[in-house]
Amino acid sequence: MNKNQVKGRANEAKGKLKEAAGKVNDDGSTKYKGKAEQPGGRAEARYGDLKSDAKRALK
Repeated sequence: MNKNQVKGRANEAKGKLKEAAGKVNDDGSTKYKGKAEQPGGRAEARYGDLKSDAKRALK
């Protein structure tokens, strides 16, 4: 795993935790901030996946 994959998956997990915390505490702001973080994390993880695949393909 490269750093983009790790960082992206961590950001996605952080977003899911924020969303869950917002639901539990009935805090719409936290809930939507968590939802907003998730796609960015997924995108970064996908970028890391593509980067890793490209590196393997060039070997």
